[in-house]
Amino acid sequence: MATCRQADIDAWHIEHNEHARNTVRAFLLWCTANKLTRRFRLPAAVIRQATPLPQPERVHLLGRLLTGHDLPLRTRVAAAIVLLYAQPLSRVVRLTIDDVIRDGDHVLLRLGEPPSPVPGPVADLLLAWIGNRDNMNTATNRDSRWLFPGRRAGQPMHAQSLAALVNGLGIPTVAGRTSAIRQHLLELPAPVVADALGYHPVTTAKLASQAGGTWSRYAAGDHQRSPSGWTARRTHDS
Repeated sequence: MATCRQADIDAWHIEHNEHARNTVRAFLLWCTANKLTRRFRLPAAVIRQATPLPQPERVHLLGRLLTGHDLPLRTRVAAAIVLLYAQPLSRVVRLTIDDVIRDGDHVLLRLGEPPSPVPGPVADLLLAWIGNRDNMNTATNRDSRWLFPGRRAGQPMHAQSLAALVNGLGIPTVAGRTSAIRQHLLELPAPVVADALGYHPVTTAKLASQAGGTWSRYAAGDHQRSPSGWTARRTHDS
């Protein structure tokens, strides 16, 4: 790295695709900051946002997952979580069976706080998967708490492997997730969505603005308590 020059950076940038550039970018910046290389200029990072699926198409795909009994159960569950709760697969694979909460006849999925309710048909799918998870046969994996156990003992499934399975069903994970989060933001205030789905409030606020949400004046916080120093105005009837 000590011999790396601007010409080398420019050549590397031309020869590699956008994914490779973004993957190594943070490392190169770290090398520069720690004076492991000479000073050089990196081309500006390109951030692209996936075009969201039309809402009718997202609903159609969800229906296909619920009725597609010939499809792999693991893939159906993972794809449903993406399309319903706008979760990246890198987070989906980190879920455990303890994140699936049974509250009487209701099922909740803990993605943030409070946990999100799971619609009945999807809950049935989720509970069926928990009872029939793959990669549970090895001695060290029999007590695995991962919702999607991997082949390696004690490890969850790799996000890229799960993405390949979901995309193989014809479900675009990034576009589906974008569509889901936009729909949530059209129906609920951005701070509420951020808390429930585990998003950063700044991210949901920005996405809500892009989606044309109408909750811009909603204030985050506990709405069950009156503001400090506030007293109700008395009327003739009170």
